[in-house]
Amino acid sequence: MFQKLLVANRGEIACRVIRTARRMGLKTVAVYSDADAGALHVALADEAVRLGPAPARDSYLRADAIIQACKATGAEAVHPGYGFLSENAAFADACAQACLTFVGPPASAIRAMGGKSEAKALMERAGVPLVPGYHGEDQDESLLAREATRIGYPVLIKASAGGGGKGMKVATGPEEFPAQLASAKREAKASFGDDRVLVERYLARPRHVEIQVFADTHGNCVYLFERDCSIQRRHQKVVEEAPAPRMDPAIRQRMGQAAVAAAQAIGYVGAGTVEFLLDTDGSFFFMEMNTRLQVEHPVTELVTGQDLVEWQLRVASGQRLPLLQDELRLNGHAIEVRLYAEDPAKGFLPQTGTLRHLRFPPAGPHVRVDTGVRAGDAISIHYDPMIAKLIVWDEDRDAAVRRLRGALGGTQVAGLNANVAFLSAIAAHPAFLAADLDTRFIERHEADLLPPAQEAPERAQVLAALGLLLHRAGEARAKALTSADPWNPWGRSDGWRLNDEAHDAVTLREPGGAEHVLKLTYRRDGYHFDARGGHHVGNGKLADDGTLTATLDGFAATATWVKSGPELVLFLDGATHRFQVVEPLATAAADTGAAGKLTAPMPGKVIALLVAEGAAVEKGAPVVVLEAMKMEHTLKAPAAGTVTKHRYQVGDQVPEGVELVGFEAAP
Repeated sequence: MFQKLLVANRGEIACRVIRTARRMGLKTVAVYSDADAGALHVALADEAVRLGPAPARDSYLRADAIIQACKATGAEAVHPGYGFLSENAAFADACAQACLTFVGPPASAIRAMGGKSEAKALMERAGVPLVPGYHGEDQDESLLAREATRIGYPVLIKASAGGGGKGMKVATGPEEFPAQLASAKREAKASFGDDRVLVERYLARPRHVEIQVFADTHGNCVYLFERDCSIQRRHQKVVEEAPAPRMDPAIRQRMGQAAVAAAQAIGYVGAGTVEFLLDTDGSFFFMEMNTRLQVEHPVTELVTGQDLVEWQLRVASGQRLPLLQDELRLNGHAIEVRLYAEDPAKGFLPQTGTLRHLRFPPAGPHVRVDTGVRAGDAISIHYDPMIAKLIVWDEDRDAAVRRLRGALGGTQVAGLNANVAFLSAIAAHPAFLAADLDTRFIERHEADLLPPAQEAPERAQVLAALGLLLHRAGEARAKALTSADPWNPWGRSDGWRLNDEAHDAVTLREPGGAEHVLKLTYRRDGYHFDARGGHHVGNGKLADDGTLTATLDGFAATATWVKSGPELVLFLDGATHRFQVVEPLATAAADTGAAGKLTAPMPGKVIALLVAEGAAVEKGAPVVVLEAMKMEHTLKAPAAGTVTKHRYQVGDQVPEGVELVGFEAAP
């Protein structure tokens, strides 16, 4: 076994690998970019080496810098995590040439599965069933269009060299095909440096079921059962569970054997995932093989009781697999959800900013949190906006779903928007409870999962205002204690008046625009609020960690209150309520979303201008394509009118909020 391991990645996977390696007695080396100098994975490792500036191409994708870091620190092995260089055959070769152990499969196996078209041809020869489609080398656009017609619409256009939903588009008919093909090729080129695509039949209601395989250098290969990853958005997984619900044991065995056959066909070593589409009639089709550890591996660990990272390190050092097929057992049910910094109400736009407050449910035998960030860390434009993976386990699926709902209720994020409420809506949806799953689950249930914004209940409004008053009182006390006269009554913030009651008002505005005016009277028995729904009396204490312990209308209430810049966030009964305090003397900010303006919703790079200057467009017509957080975002005309000027050109980096085009709304 090697003694020192360099982890060539960042975020939660780097933290996970470092913790496992240290538990095994290994020394660890982290690498980081300028954006990650203070990151959690850097703090956890024994040593850390800077790679370069924030952009991945200048840091985490620099194979030469990573190998040099190994030489400088004496690391004997490299764990690539997932993403970045984990499926880069040239990097695996470079490690071998530098006499470093690459914790992953041989470069030949990576190459065999690196191109989806070539991989499918190989799997066809190995007898693994394939989805009908075109996997050829000829990339002539007219040929691809003819093949799509032959296959039958709808079709899926997929980057041949890709993964993770990048470069994947659906065309429902021949009129959509050219635009979707162009978008898929652009995204594939930007993400993988290769714009080749394949075209496949888009199945009506398939499930996405994948098999975890593991092989060693002694000829052993096993499958550690399956994961259902059907709930996806933009072809990226949102919810994963193991074992797959309602999985027939005979189909499980056939899929497992097919996955092992796929791995053995390419001389595989280490952890890999063979992904299948499972149709309603029980037939299944090979999609691709990911030659690395997957984001969703924790659910497999929880139902098998195995540490897959430890397996990777042992196999990479030449040891045999810890268990063979007949020794593996399934136990219970596990579910994982991906907590992202994104705004579901705005088309799941990735969010950037500082995590002002971050709290997870207590970890234990039923709840696990894999994260690479802490409160105070930043989510930047340079990397994937994942905050954490929340994983639960219990003896059966119903119990695991209950655990999931409770764990989500105990998850708190402030400072930027996150998808907690969206995940909670999935966990509570009748179709999810019934395990009625397919890859268009979110699309089919979008109205339920993304309902119109509802006003916060009055109880939450009053508690948010109470927290604000207690916060101000605390600030006033702290200021008074440092003053020359700490007992000066004019420095108090509790509404004290000589021979009179004090009156005030707190105005809170919700993100949806609803405004709540709470008239306030300060009395000896507490704060008296007159709101739209009636009169309320409250008092309480606000701890330094934001815990609000209150009495409201004679009933005890506990919440978490966080001030994040101009925003107040109240976490109450598993729900998140966001407010802005409306200051009477504050000047209203300009409305950047007004008709006649098309602004960048986030920092990014302009990659396509879809409308010529001087062209007339209808409301909702695609105008600009922005690339941010590794994905394309098509920005549309805010109203009918004319595009008068492109203020930025293809390739330009733009900050959030800038006006991208000159736009003249139609009269």
